Formats: sequence, C-alpha cells, structure tokens
Amino acid sequence: MSISDRYRQLVNEIQAYYEEMKDVAASEDMAELRMIGKATLELKDLQDSVGEIPRIRLESQLTPVLLKAHSQLDRARLLLDEQGEEDRAAGVWELEQKIYRLLNDL
Repeated sequence: MSISDRYRQLVNEIQAYYEEMKDVAASEDMAELRMIGKATLELKDLQDSVGEIPRIRLESQLTPVLLKAHSQLDRARLLLDEQGEEDRAAGVWELEQKIYRLLNDL
C-alpha cells in the first residue's frame, strides 16, 4: 500500500474514532474530544491532495502534519488516562502507533 493510501486510511480511522467518541461522549465540551477533533482537522487538510505530492516531497510535507496530529492525540490519551478511561486511551494509543509507523516509512 502506498504512503498516500496509508495516509488516507489513517485519516479515515481517526475520523471514525472521533465520531464514535462523539456519539458516546456525555458532553461535546470534553477536552480530549476537542483534541482528537483538532488532530482530525490537521490530517484532513491534506487527505485529498496527498496523492498529488511528489514522492520526494512527501516526507517534508507530511511529517509536520503527522507530528501535530500525534501531539493532539497524545494529549487526549493522557487526559483519558487521568480520567480512568483506559479502554479509550488504548484506542487513541493505537492511532498514535499508526502515525509512528507511517512516519518511520517516510
């Protein structure tokens, strides 16, 4: 699978997790939900155009976006851990690991 396809798949997975959390959340004002939403928005900006980026420039253009999204997800995971939401934190951790793997392959 190409980097572009993996990036799109990652964006879709994070978006789906966000939607799932939003449906379950008692209040949309939850800080961790906002952070996951920010990560989703960061990644979605390049979702449609990622396939048009030349291979030689993929690393320089995707790395900052992936790192910002990872940072937002990491904050959300820490908040979930503090609140005792280990299962949800583990779900965010899995998404973070996918970002790490994509970064390593760049």
